Amino acid sequence: MYFCHSPEIWRDFPELVPGVLMARGISIGDVASQTARFSAVAATRLEGRSEGELPEIQAWRRAFSKMGLKPTQCRCASESLMRRFRKEKVLPQIHPLIDLCNSISLAFAIPIAVFDISRISDYLQVRYANGSEVYSTLSGKLEHPEPGEVIFADSEGKAHARRWTNRQSGYSAVRGETSYALIAAEATHSSAQTDIGKLVAVVADELRAIWSVDSKTAILNKCSPRFEF
Repeated sequence: MYFCHSPEIWRDFPELVPGVLMARGISIGDVASQTARFSAVAATRLEGRSEGELPEIQAWRRAFSKMGLKPTQCRCASESLMRRFRKEKVLPQIHPLIDLCNSISLAFAIPIAVFDISRISDYLQVRYANGSEVYSTLSGKLEHPEPGEVIFADSEGKAHARRWTNRQSGYSAVRGETSYALIAAEATHSSAQTDIGKLVAVVADELRAIWSVDSKTAILNKCSPRFEF
């Protein structure tokens, strides 16, 4: 299996920096201390300003505008998380791996997507939709992404995310039985190369500390766009 971005995505978003991890051996566990620590970092970053003022979020807003989306209506996942956290001071508990990655996403203001690899067919490619792909909401409702929309697609034409970093699908959502996960973080701001490297290292360290899992990791670029696992 592999993860990659299409040549067209690299052409249109040359500033993109993706970081990916593959982890096998995830189980239910206690991540309360970790999420509290990363949430505290986010709270400090948000003191006296909104998430929309952060360079990481501003860069994704520019990317969404470039895709023809209104960035204050379709927000990247990290902005949505930070917006909710700023208002409610806490995020809902979903699954230990999701809770951990959401809190790290808060701290870095960078979107992190987590997929159950067992529910993906052959590969996952970030590409423009042709309109034939099928997306399932978390409630099970089926949709077709708009042609030209950026999606995460597998070999069967299932869209595992819509509007790039905006909406993940129910197809590969992490569940209680999930043990094999693909974690992808993407950034487009000026210090993305450094920040994605730090984020990937932090996620790998936490997976090792909590689940004794050694992750396979990579930072992708236009010349080395494919992560095999």
